[in-house]
Amino acid sequence: MTTPSIIAIRDAEISGNAGAFYSPAKEKAANRDKSPFVFIHRFAVFRRLRNSFKFKLLLLVVLFVLCGVVLFASKFGPYMGWHVHSSSSVFDSSRGGYTVLINTWKRNSLLKQSIAHYASCRGTDAIHVVWSDSDPPSDNLKAYMDNVVLSKSRTSKPDLIFDVNIENNLNNRFKPIGDLRTDAIFSVDDDVIVPCDTLDFAFTVWQTAPSTMVGFVPRMHWLSEKQNGNSYNKYGGWWSVWWFGTYSMVLSKAAFFHQKYLDIYTTQMTASIRDYITRERNCEDIAMSLLVANSTSAPPIWVKGKVYEIGSFGISSLNDHSSKRNKCLNDFISLYGTVPLVSTNVKAVDSRNEWFW
Repeated sequence: MTTPSIIAIRDAEISGNAGAFYSPAKEKAANRDKSPFVFIHRFAVFRRLRNSFKFKLLLLVVLFVLCGVVLFASKFGPYMGWHVHSSSSVFDSSRGGYTVLINTWKRNSLLKQSIAHYASCRGTDAIHVVWSDSDPPSDNLKAYMDNVVLSKSRTSKPDLIFDVNIENNLNNRFKPIGDLRTDAIFSVDDDVIVPCDTLDFAFTVWQTAPSTMVGFVPRMHWLSEKQNGNSYNKYGGWWSVWWFGTYSMVLSKAAFFHQKYLDIYTTQMTASIRDYITRERNCEDIAMSLLVANSTSAPPIWVKGKVYEIGSFGISSLNDHSSKRNKCLNDFISLYGTVPLVSTNVKAVDSRNEWFW
């Protein structure tokens, strides 16, 4: 008996005889059916909004992917054989060039890579190798290096000169050099590679302030607690620079300075500092930063740029490196009788390589 009733009700609904079985829900639905334009319009608006959001989301994802590819190529391309070239170089050959001064010691494989790279930079006028090994460079090594320079140079071939020293002394890297054609010296370690475009940009920055140091490796100092009633300064590495947002030195492992400071370092700076460096085999870079700051009463300039270290380790990896640097800094300051270093938070940036400017 129940089944026929249900069938009858469904038949009535299907046939449109809804009056016998009144339902508010059915009436509301029927009213909506009478105005289909309103329903269709609302659905169309929602659909357009939905499609627009998807399109924007897809566009955003594509943009992030492209940015990631370009960033990856610029940061890691040199390691993978990719070369990202800017549309134009900031270097103007008519304004002169710079001398690359490479400090090396018993790392010929790194030296070969370094010379090959800097010979390819358009601003390189000459390459001087500070050779402090007791055994002079062999004729085969010199011939090989000359061929490398010839094959890598993009304009005129830079001069390649080995400045041979009979003793291993860190002061050797700042000995005066005769017959230089450039005022600008780019001092660099044999395991540090600065891309040519970045190097040329730093050179143009140095040209705006040729009496100061312009480099890629910033360091800082700050006055710490007093010891035995005396002021004590601390030496801060990269993480200190990042944390405090200031610096007062750029290391000579990758920095421009005027050639006149080679003579001042060797002949005018107090001999006690050079003797200290000879004895401790450390801190010649701090000494140069103090010397330039003392001469100019101005801060150095840090240039933002990627610097590649191709060596496996260095002196900074030693456990007591930080304590030795602290001692050097304070001992040198005591010899000056004052703190020549000037802190700054200015950073030179090549806006062509920045996403937002």
